[in-house]
Order: sequence, then C-alpha cells, then structure tokens
Amino acid sequence: MTELASGSGEIVKLRVKAQEGSKWVLAHNELDIPLNASEAPEDLKLDDSIEVFLFMDRRGNLSATTMLPTIQKGTFGWARVIKVSDKEGVFVDIGTSKEVQVKAEDLPKIKELWPANGDHLYMTLRTDRDGELLGRLATEDRVEELYEDAPETLFNQNIQARPYRLLPVGTFLLSVPENYRIFVHESERVEEPRLGQDLSVRIIDTKEDGSLNGSLLPRKHERLGDDATSIFRYLNDVGGRMPFTDKSSPEEISAMFTMSKAAFKRALGKLMKEGKIVQIDGWTEVKQ
Repeated sequence: MTELASGSGEIVKLRVKAQEGSKWVLAHNELDIPLNASEAPEDLKLDDSIEVFLFMDRRGNLSATTMLPTIQKGTFGWARVIKVSDKEGVFVDIGTSKEVQVKAEDLPKIKELWPANGDHLYMTLRTDRDGELLGRLATEDRVEELYEDAPETLFNQNIQARPYRLLPVGTFLLSVPENYRIFVHESERVEEPRLGQDLSVRIIDTKEDGSLNGSLLPRKHERLGDDATSIFRYLNDVGGRMPFTDKSSPEEISAMFTMSKAAFKRALGKLMKEGKIVQIDGWTEVKQ
C-alpha cells in the first residue's frame, strides 16, 4: 500500500493543522488530510485533536470524515445494501459518508441469490493495495468465533435472522440482533433465500454447542390456512364452482394447486367445516 493510501479504513485521532476555506486540514504523519468544515464541531480550533474515519475519495486522495462507521477492519457487523450492480457487485452503507463495495466474485454464483436493496450483509472492511475500501463477508470460521450461545427456550419460537452462507444442502443464518447461529436444511425451505435477506425462522432444535436448527416452512396449521385461502380464492375467481373434490387424483391436484392430495383434502375439510363450500356430484361449490 502506498504512503498516500496508508490509514484508509481506520479511525484515528488527528491534530488540526490549519483551516483553508470550507475545509479543515488535519495532520496525518507527513500528509495533510482534508475535513469538510460542515462535519466539524463549531468550537473546533487549531491544534485540537479530532477523531475521524479515513477513506480514499473518488479522486484517489485520502480524506477524513467525523461520521464514524459501524464496522471497521477487524470487526464484523451488518451493513445495509444500497445499490446492486451486475458487473461490480453490491454497495453497502456502513454508517459513514463512504459507501463500500462487496465485489461480484465474493457473492453467490447464482445472481438470483445476490442480496437486494435493503438486505444486510454480515461483513468487515478491508483495503486493496491502493487503499480503496472494500467489504469482506464473514467466513464460517469467523462466525464460529463470534456467534452467541442460544437458550433452549427458543424451541418452537420464531426469530428474525439473515443468511450469511448459502449451500445446496442448506442455509446458515445469524439472528438479529442476538447473533445466534442457525442452520436450515434444504428440506425445511420452499426455496433458497437471498444472501442477507430478512427472514422469520422457526426454531426446531437447540444444539449442545449453542447453535440452532430452524425451518422456513410454516407450521402445519399455518399451511392449512394458506392452502384453504388459496383454494377459496380460486373458487371465487372461477365463478364459485370447480371440478375438483377430495376424490380428484393427486396428479390433477398437484397440476392445478401445487399441493399434495393430503394437503388439498385437509384444506377442503377446513372450508367445509367453516360452512364455506359443499361438494356435489364431483364438483366443489361455494355455499350460497
């Protein structure tokens, strides 16, 4: 790293050397670092010390800001995605005036699994040889050092979490804000979530090592309600009458409703119990 780039990504205390127009000049080793006067305390004066965050600006010059980041080099935290670029990767907000890039090669190979605007990445900061700030995603080894032991009382509870590692066999997540480590097996999800997506995870097992197993599938009674709602909505959309009953074949049911025959029968039973439908001569009808 060049002398000009040294210090980028760090929080330091610097001495106020001079004031030039709308900027204060801070002394950093042999370098003069500009700080916008609008960011400085009103009572700042020459020879004061001020805590600032150093970064490379768009022109490649080392600059300072009093807006200190929520994460630094060597520390991990959540950063909100504010822009997505197919070629460059994503850019995140770390709580300061400098947005940070997470490069495309550090993201999932499948672009549909890239984080979207508003998602959050668990990461730290790094700098390249030119001092440019970049994001580095947390590895499994680092997460194992950082996650908190989860209490057994979380069993069968829903907690908020975000994926930090995606694998075909399952999804690894961290809870927010506690940092409990959760694994969701691929059989416990309908589809693979995005990296950093906000999710509600149902805890299905608490492990001796303090981690958790979770599910992204609804509970049975919740699935029943969703299936019944879908069927009743379809009935109303087609005029209140459909040629599907609990005697229909599994293939017909799967093709039309994307659910198993057992789930279809349970949903029809719920609707009949609620007095919303009747089955007559091979047809299901909305009860008048």
